[in-house]
Amino acid sequence: MNTKSHIEINVGVDVGKSKLDIVLHPLDLHFSIPNDDEHIHKIVQVLKTHQVKRIVTEATGRYEHAFVFACDKVDLPVVVVNPTNIRRYAQAIGVLAKTDKIDATEIAQFAATIQPDIKPIPDRQSRIIKDLLIRRTQLLEMQTMEKNRLQIMPKELHSSIKALLKSLQTQIEKLTLKLDQLVAEVKHWRIKTEILTSVPGVGKVLAYTLLSELPELGKLNRKEIAALVGVAPMNRDSGSYNGKRRIRGGRHRIRTVMFMAMLSSIQCNPVFKRYYEHLKAVGKLPKVALIACMRKLIVILNTMLKNEERWNEKSA
Repeated sequence: MNTKSHIEINVGVDVGKSKLDIVLHPLDLHFSIPNDDEHIHKIVQVLKTHQVKRIVTEATGRYEHAFVFACDKVDLPVVVVNPTNIRRYAQAIGVLAKTDKIDATEIAQFAATIQPDIKPIPDRQSRIIKDLLIRRTQLLEMQTMEKNRLQIMPKELHSSIKALLKSLQTQIEKLTLKLDQLVAEVKHWRIKTEILTSVPGVGKVLAYTLLSELPELGKLNRKEIAALVGVAPMNRDSGSYNGKRRIRGGRHRIRTVMFMAMLSSIQCNPVFKRYYEHLKAVGKLPKVALIACMRKLIVILNTMLKNEERWNEKSA
């Protein structure tokens, strides 16, 4: 009997700017290759010859993208995890030494022990939309900084600042137009955007952000989607101590965009305006009330997409 065929193989990948270290657990096979398309293609073919349960790599600020997309293209089960989770696992098992091979081995052991869920890798269209949204946010931040400088810098520098502000505004408008065009080209994106933006206070930027960064929207229950975004309050109780519940974790970029959208919603959407005022009336701090409104909003949006229904104030 060939027992090798029944071995569950988990792969750990330590990603560097110029190099990938790959360990197959429990086979103790180690590969070190340049982080380029040619060598990635070769190692992917090697991995296909094994019965790989999952391939785990850390999120490294895009250096992992070429490898992840190559694996996804040939249907290898690849997972990108938060580096903090790997570090905590290494500390828990008492690993102090650090080399690229040791790091890859830790990731492979983490994969075998923790068994992180394998989630679909966003398609190319979704990745482009996400990158455009990120770039748009960067330009808006630069625009805000320049506007602040316009208030405090000498008049001799105003012409320079205004010229840059004009350029930034032009770039923001071009990116926004490009986003609208990309979404309009894909039927399911277009339909979902129309459903989400039917809610007063939910604009296109929030809709695009949710669709690109929260593909689980419409597929989970209310508690799961709130926890995934990071707007579900977590208990902090131990013995006789009852701590104050706080939100933790979640997807920061989504939460930031939702926070800005909610500032608009509590002004223009009667449902959230009433809910916000009610929470403040019973003693909730304004920020706490806003977070509660955000939780209500994501739950409503999740239900709307699940049922493919547009906004109905009576059922909210």
